[in-house]
Amino acid sequence: MQWLELTIKTTSVGIEPLCERLTVLGYDSFIIDDEADFDDFLENNRQYWDYVDEELAKKMHGLSQVRLYLEDSPNAPEAISALKDQMRLLKEQRSNIDMGTLEIGLVGLQDEDWENNWKQYYQPLPIGKKLLVVPQWLSPENEEGRLPILLDPGMIFGTGAHASTQMCMIALEEAVKGGERVIDLGSGSGILSITALLLGASSAVGVDIDPKAEDIARENAAINGLGSDRFTAVTGDVIADREAMERLRGSYDLVLANIVADVIIPLAPVVPNFLAKDGLFICSGILEQRLEEVRTAIEQAGLEITQIQTIDDWCRITAHLGGCAR
Repeated sequence: MQWLELTIKTTSVGIEPLCERLTVLGYDSFIIDDEADFDDFLENNRQYWDYVDEELAKKMHGLSQVRLYLEDSPNAPEAISALKDQMRLLKEQRSNIDMGTLEIGLVGLQDEDWENNWKQYYQPLPIGKKLLVVPQWLSPENEEGRLPILLDPGMIFGTGAHASTQMCMIALEEAVKGGERVIDLGSGSGILSITALLLGASSAVGVDIDPKAEDIARENAAINGLGSDRFTAVTGDVIADREAMERLRGSYDLVLANIVADVIIPLAPVVPNFLAKDGLFICSGILEQRLEEVRTAIEQAGLEITQIQTIDDWCRITAHLGGCAR
């Protein structure tokens, strides 16, 4: 089956009346791209990011549009013509506000184009000395005897492609000896918990503030044959939610945090509540220019830094409770 992607150009103030009109016309499924929403998202979630991809920022600059999909059938030309008439009418009826051009752009898509083609960008990815991240839709054929980690990234951070994730996985290769208890704060797709378990850790808890991450991490664990007896995924915020911290605190051999500097800094004083006597804190997602701030916060929390790794301007820190050796 072929589909047509229709793009209607508008403005931020025109988004709402445009969507109302489309709903009245029977279009109950569409996608909104709006620079104002993008800017609001960044502002309201500032503590979770340290930089914004320049290409994405350029793409969103001045963008206000609505996308919808029509089946490419003999009736499509008539439907598009009627929609263009409705856009001209809407512009006249809402002449008191700037609706933009309301011009309709058209792109032809195959089913597989918009449902599956994104998967071509995910290929088996060797990491460290013995790990291999494999998208779950590909055959987990082993490469040079590496340990396959099956993953369906969904829309959650943690595919193994980012330097910060890779550095954590490399650290886990060294740290996991067998039988460790692990907690991953900001677990995303669950890739670090799953890696630790497949390397020989006995149990892992993945914690994320995004409810979607809980289901995705649990599904990824199941893909790798890891059940609830070894992996637990929960939604929570151990920094802001005292009850969540008390519920999850314990003697973990490994505490992981692959987030960003602005989260790791307030997280650092909480980490000792989770560490076993000889446990390790492995954190990443730290831009090089923020390294000293994070280092200071970790040391002030009573942790002793034992290793720092840097790849492509990103840093990973490994630390343990001061006075303890692993």
